[in-house]
Amino acid sequence: MAEIEAIVMPKWGLAMQEGMVASWLVEEGEEIEKGEEIADIETSKIANVFESPVEGLLRRLVAGEGETLPVGALLAVVAPEEVGDAAIDAFVADFQARFAAEGPSVAAAPEPQTLEAGGRRLRYLELGDAAGTPVLLVHGFGGDLNNWLFNQEELAEDYRTLAIDLPGHGGSTKEVGEGDVGTLAAAVLAFMDASGIERAHLVGHSLGGAICIDLALNHPGRVASLTALAPAGLGPEIDIAFIDGFIASNRARKLRPFLEMLVHDPALVTAEMVEDVLRFKRLDGVEAALNTIAQACFPGGRQSLEFEARLEELRCPAQVIWGKQDRILPASHGEDLPETLEAHLFEDAGHLIHMERAREVNALIGAMLRR
Repeated sequence: MAEIEAIVMPKWGLAMQEGMVASWLVEEGEEIEKGEEIADIETSKIANVFESPVEGLLRRLVAGEGETLPVGALLAVVAPEEVGDAAIDAFVADFQARFAAEGPSVAAAPEPQTLEAGGRRLRYLELGDAAGTPVLLVHGFGGDLNNWLFNQEELAEDYRTLAIDLPGHGGSTKEVGEGDVGTLAAAVLAFMDASGIERAHLVGHSLGGAICIDLALNHPGRVASLTALAPAGLGPEIDIAFIDGFIASNRARKLRPFLEMLVHDPALVTAEMVEDVLRFKRLDGVEAALNTIAQACFPGGRQSLEFEARLEELRCPAQVIWGKQDRILPASHGEDLPETLEAHLFEDAGHLIHMERAREVNALIGAMLRR
């Protein structure tokens, strides 16, 4: 008999246990391609487009829009036209019975760890145990190590990866010193020393991108490659209204519009994402830390540190990845760069390019790491 294939709820990030089918982008009876966008799935962190893992004729949409299901639950069925409806019914019934009996097989998520580095407690999540040069993931202003939930697990299949919380963020100490890029870069370098990492591939987003550029320029022997995602430091402009609003907003209704500025499609911002940010902002020392960093890095509503004049000094393979609809840092900063820095600009993507276009970004990072 011709093969019947199941499409199940994906697992994005190690902490994901369930997702909601926000909308179907295809209909029963359509031929779908592997990698085609077939549904919008909402997780506890952010909504994302689900790409089909198989190709063929979509015979049955099993999950309805608005339905929340555990990872591994049946969403749809693909089968050739010659397979009868009775066979599809039997396949669905058997799958559902086995899934109900066995339950979702979601492994416990690895827990972040902490270490002392340069007199600061820094939190990090380590995944993967491959030999060779590790990958260090550095988030942006107001973020944390969870910003890499669509990236770290895939990269960890081939590399040792470490996602850190910068000082003032996540589970790290809230003492940030001067709060400037140089101070934060020194904290990352201290983390590398404390972790026994002589040399790393650096991947940084936004303010984290500026930190990684700083390290590549000032400590070239410690950097194997550089991927900067919508990085700060490549031009003076920044939407300071986002920075000010992010710091000042302490209610979900007021914070949501600023978080929606991070993405091309505001629907990607979930209620739980808003609550996660609010929980972080309520921690002791966070507001003072964010204000110190903002005043040091964006005085007068402009970026204080610009690397354009020094980019030709880069000695490692390096690339910039940007969403053209970035409302925080203009994508024009990623244009007309020297040959030392490859530029990749994506339509229909905003500031959180690594979450909005995770598949393409992961492919570009992987290509850089393989050099």
